[in-house]
Amino acid sequence: MFFLRSAFWLILGFMVMAPHGVDLGAVKDQAISAGFKAGQELIVGQILSASPTGANVIDSTPSADLPMQDSSKRPIPFPRPRPDWMG
Repeated sequence: MFFLRSAFWLILGFMVMAPHGVDLGAVKDQAISAGFKAGQELIVGQILSASPTGANVIDSTPSADLPMQDSSKRPIPFPRPRPDWMG
């Protein structure tokens, strides 16, 4: 019963919210091709920007000097105490 009721409301919601006069198959194909092209450009850009020695990979790793809990470089701001009249 729950499944049928959920399916009914999902179908009704899609019919109300779906764009009318739009070929969803063509839009889907266009979105997939644009995503594929963007992914290729991203991967090619990362490969071409990488140095052969891997220096950019080594430089991008975080430093391991002190853990965050032991770091005293920036003190954590604590909130001010509540006034007495607030309870």
